[in-house]
Amino acid sequence: MSIVRTAVGIASACYAANAALGVSVALGVVDTSGARWVHHGLFIATASTTGLALALGVAHRDPSAVALGVAVLPLVLLQRRGSRPLSRHARTAALAAPCFTAALLLTRR
Repeated sequence: MSIVRTAVGIASACYAANAALGVSVALGVVDTSGARWVHHGLFIATASTTGLALALGVAHRDPSAVALGVAVLPLVLLQRRGSRPLSRHARTAALAAPCFTAALLLTRR
């Protein structure tokens, strides 16, 4: 398994974990009011691992870099816009999902 494939997998897992937590909180299944740092920590992990996977993808000329480059846009918007209103936050976060999926598929080529 290549280092790019591993990095993309880790970045995608961080995104999926953060999205699952966000959806769970929005639906009232999980209450993180006393530990909001968990969601923020997962976002930092997602952004950091995505940046690393993107850099490795560019360095190795892996096609997944294109998808990860696009995934950076919603991640930046999330940081800039904040979490309110929640519907906008959720839509913006969801924009990254196809990018991570595409990056995973492109590393399998």
